[in-house]
Amino acid sequence: MDVSGRKYDLMVAVKDELNPMPSEVRPAAEGDAAAIRRVHESAFPTGAESRLVEALSAADRLLVSLVAQVGERVVGHIAFSPVTVIGGDVPGGVGLAPVAVLPEHQGAGIGSGLIRAGLDRSKADGHTFAVVLGEPGYYARFGFVPATRFGLGNEYGAAEAFMACELRSGSLAAVEGQIARYAPEFAALEG
Repeated sequence: MDVSGRKYDLMVAVKDELNPMPSEVRPAAEGDAAAIRRVHESAFPTGAESRLVEALSAADRLLVSLVAQVGERVVGHIAFSPVTVIGGDVPGGVGLAPVAVLPEHQGAGIGSGLIRAGLDRSKADGHTFAVVLGEPGYYARFGFVPATRFGLGNEYGAAEAFMACELRSGSLAAVEGQIARYAPEFAALEG
């Protein structure tokens, strides 16, 4: 899961009153694969998200892959992969998916820390926008708005739950009527 061997100046500490031991967010490394699999398999009802992360990694499509750890234990993971805008010239898009935290560590700010660190890393890497298919009330706190505000559609036909966030101001100004497409590995989730 090493993201192309890139070294990041990324050490984010997440601590709040519910989590007396702070978590540390860092780039995923090759040795984290089994722990990342366990996190996704514990957080989701099926193994689909775990298989998605493995497929994205095998295809070298994990543009940003971060883990949260408490002590030496990996307790969370987030992945960002390429997104293209069909019918337009809007480079640099990333899709946030999946993000997971071990159930016993949920509600302690670890997922939020991963999302913030992932968006920061995506922006620092030159990505211009991010999309997510998720709960609008949750993702709005990170700057996501319904993608329909930009006129951006998606291949799943999702409405309010498909959200976008400009990482560079104005990056989604010219997407009216266009469709965002995730990496091809996402199609396996539908099957």
